[in-house]
Amino acid sequence: MNKPIIAIVGRPNVGKSTLFNKLIGQRLSIVDDTPGVTRDRIYGEVEWCGKTAFVVDTGGIEPKSDDVILSQMRRQAQLAIDTANVIILVTDCKSGMVATDMDVAQMLQKSGKPVIVCVNKCDGLGDPPPEYYEFYNLGLGDPIQVSAVHGHGTGDLLDRAFECFDCDMTMQEDEKIINVAVIGKPNAGKSSLINKITNEERCIVSDIAGTTRDTIDTLVENKFGIFNFTDTAGLRRQSKIYDNIEKYSIIRAKMAIERSDVCVIMIDATEGITEQDTKVAGLAHEAGRACILAVNKWDAVEKNDKTMQEFRKKLEADFAFMSYAPKVFISAKTGIRIDKLFEYIVSCNESSNRRIKTGMLNELLAQAVTRVQPPSDKGKRLKIFYMTQASVKPPTFVFFCNDAQLFHFSYQRYLENRIRESFGLEGTPIRIIIRERGDK
Repeated sequence: MNKPIIAIVGRPNVGKSTLFNKLIGQRLSIVDDTPGVTRDRIYGEVEWCGKTAFVVDTGGIEPKSDDVILSQMRRQAQLAIDTANVIILVTDCKSGMVATDMDVAQMLQKSGKPVIVCVNKCDGLGDPPPEYYEFYNLGLGDPIQVSAVHGHGTGDLLDRAFECFDCDMTMQEDEKIINVAVIGKPNAGKSSLINKITNEERCIVSDIAGTTRDTIDTLVENKFGIFNFTDTAGLRRQSKIYDNIEKYSIIRAKMAIERSDVCVIMIDATEGITEQDTKVAGLAHEAGRACILAVNKWDAVEKNDKTMQEFRKKLEADFAFMSYAPKVFISAKTGIRIDKLFEYIVSCNESSNRRIKTGMLNELLAQAVTRVQPPSDKGKRLKIFYMTQASVKPPTFVFFCNDAQLFHFSYQRYLENRIRESFGLEGTPIRIIIRERGDK
C-alpha cells in the first residue's frame, strides 16, 4: 500500500467512527453511543481534490486501563499511529478537554508524526463555542472545529491533512486483487488466521466470543498474488443476538460476503460440525460465492490414521448442498496448510470467473444427452436445443428447451455435474436457468 495513511485516534466516544464514515462517504464503521464499539483498525479510502489516501479508524484509547480488550485496542491504535503519515486527534467539544485527551496528546507527540487536533461535535454554525479554546492547551497547534454528523469543517480538516504528505504516492493496481471474506461462528479462529497470514497483530484475538465487531480489511501480497482479506464478526443464531451492536456486526458480515470473490468458511475442529456452521455456509452459497471449507484448530484434535478421513466424510454429509467446495484442515495458530489454503483461494477464484465458449458447451451437451436420455412425461420428451453461458461469479448457464416443466431437477443436477467435471469448476456454485423456445 503506497497511498498515504491518515489515522483517526482519540479517547472513547468522541465520534471517531462517525468522522471516519463521513470522510470515506459510506457507513463502514459501526456507530453507537456505547463506548468501545470499535476495537480493531478499519481501513477506508478518502478522495479529496483529485487526491486519494487511506483513512484508519481505531478503537478509543484508554492509556491507563489494564482490561484485556482495552489494552489490545490500545496496541491496535499504536500500530495505526506507527504506520500513519498524519494523525487526526479527535476530541469532544461538548464534554470539554479531559485528562485522557492530554494523555493521548502526549502519546502522539512522542510518535514524531504531524498531528491535527479535531474538535468534534461543534454542531452550531458561526463562531466556535467557548469550550473549543480549551484544546489549545494540548500544545498541538490550531484545532479545527468539526461536526462529524453534519459534515461541517471536514473540508478544512482534509485540506490540513493533505498538506502534510506527498500525494504523488499511488498504489500499484497492475494485478487483480482477490477479495476473500473469512466467515464462521464466533471463536472459530477467523482473526487468528488473519494475524497468521499477515505475521502481525492485525486483529484483536480473545477467547471472549464476539470480540470482532466490524469487518476488517487487510491487504496481503505473497507468492500466490494480492489478496484483500476481510475478517468478519462471528455469526450466531438469531435467538442468541440481544444487542444492536451485534446486529450491526452481522449486517456488516453479510455485506462482506456480498462484496467478496471467495469465502473461507471457518469450522472449529475441537467443537465439530454444528447446525450454525451449515447456516453460515448457506449464506455464502446463496450469494453465489466461491467457497472453501477450512477446518481450523486441527493441531488441537487427538488423531489417529482415520480421523481426517472420518471428519471429511462428515463434512461431505453435512455440506452436501455445496459438495463443490474444497476442504482443507488447517491451524491458524501453527500455520499448518496455510499455503494449501492460498492455492485453493486462487483456483476457486479462477473457477468462479471462468468463461466457456458456446461451441464447447454444446459439444458437451450433445455427448451428455446421448449418454443419458432427457426425461419424458405422457409421451412428450424434453428437447434441449442449445445452451450458453450468461455470466460469471458464479458461472451461470442458460438452457433453451421445448418445455421447462419437463426439465426435471435431477437432470439439471446431472448436466451440472458433467459441466463441472469437463471444465474443472471446483469451488464455485453453478447457476442454471431454463428457457422455453420463444421466451425473452
